[in-house]
Order: sequence, then C-alpha cells, then structure tokens
Amino acid sequence: MIFDTHAHYNDEQFDNDRDELLSSMSENGVGLIMNACSNLDEIPDILSICEKHPFIYGAVGIHPEDVTGLAPDYLDRLREYSKHPKIKAIGEIGLDYYWTTETKSEQQRILGEQVDLARELKLPVIIHDREAHGDCIRILREHKVYECGGVFHCYSGSTEMLHDVVDEFGMYVAFGGSLTFKNAKKNRAAACAVPLDRLLIETDSPYLSPVPYRGKRNSSIYLVEVVKLLSELRGIPAEDIERITEENGRRLFGI
Repeated sequence: MIFDTHAHYNDEQFDNDRDELLSSMSENGVGLIMNACSNLDEIPDILSICEKHPFIYGAVGIHPEDVTGLAPDYLDRLREYSKHPKIKAIGEIGLDYYWTTETKSEQQRILGEQVDLARELKLPVIIHDREAHGDCIRILREHKVYECGGVFHCYSGSTEMLHDVVDEFGMYVAFGGSLTFKNAKKNRAAACAVPLDRLLIETDSPYLSPVPYRGKRNSSIYLVEVVKLLSELRGIPAEDIERITEENGRRLFGI
C-alpha cells in the first residue's frame, strides 16, 4: 500500500473532481495520504477533507511564502487546530530563498517558533527547505528539532547533509516526482544513501508530477512511478519499497 506523505488536496486544481479522485485511491493502491498546510485560511478545508476520507490525515502550519502579514495569534490558532484527532504534524514549515530573500529574518523567526510549538505538542514537523540549507539546519539545531522529529519534504540537499538530517536530528527524508527528472543526479544519490528506515515517498500534489506525467496535474496515483525508480536505484522489489515507506510514514505520524 502506498502512503503519500505530502499532498495538497485542498488546492483549487482539485475543485472539479476532488471527491471522485480521492474515492479512486484504494483501487489504485494508495492507502494513506498526509495533506500538508500552507496557511491558516486553508485549515478548515483540510479538516473537512480529513473528516470525509478516513485514509487522509492532515498537518497545520505556515509555509515560508506565507509569513508576511501573519496574524499575531497564529501560534494560538495552530495550537487549537492541532487538537483535532486527524492532525498529525506541524507543516509545512521552513525556509524558501528561491523566490525572495526579503523575508529571510521573518521566515527564520517563524520557523523557529513553529518548531518550538511542535516540541510543545509532541508532533513531528514537515520541513520545506529551498535554497536555504545552511540556515535551515542551523535553526532546526538551535530549536532542538531532534526532540520532536519530522521529515524533510521534497529533499534537495546533498548526501553529506543527510548526516545532520538523519543522524543528528533523527528525521525522515521524502522523495517525489522530481526524483524522476533528467537533472536529478544529486537527488538520486541522496535517495540511494538514505537509510531505508528513514525513507518516505510523496507527491506534493498537484505539483511536481513524475515522468511520464510531467506537465500534468499530479496526484497520489502517480507515485507508482517514484516507487519503480526507487526500486531500481536501491535494488529492492517495488512492493518492499511500498511496505517500508508505509511503515516509516505510520511511525513518523503516529498512525
């Protein structure tokens, strides 16, 4: 059974066929989905999806691109939403310097505050790290992320950085459609180096569709392509990749 550990089914790209698509997951070998969050406004829709579909769980958190104009009481609101039994993580949170560096200090402060919240609530974090590896590792270390754990989603770091992520922090590492891209040499090296008991798979739906679906809207159904590639890279049967990553995801999120 496939566990998609990072998707965004509340996204408007699914508005026309969301229920139909999600109802087809089981017959396509997808058994569990973690729906990640970007901002406070998304949370009611995420909770609604989680309540309607027993196999979908959720996270709450503020994405680094959504830190501007954040409500002063955002931590209290995240804390309250986290009481819902289907909420299993704080995320996605992190740093993103790809689009802008003007909000660097704000991103860093809010990442630290949310890691502290995760530790308080004893929930894992879902980390978004884009073009910000050094600062991300530093802040996670300063805020003792090893006390709550979590996952680096859509991992883009080096194999050397895995020492910090896996060995020091005890975190998991997730790979998705970008692993299938032609220029994914660094990603594939990291995917081969991650200990099997820390490996996860994800889609980031509706984004980052794997080859041969690149350019189309992504969905958990396409994760089979990531499983196939990981099977080839690691020399392990595809069914074992599915089983291992499902067990890892359940362990991480307490499902």
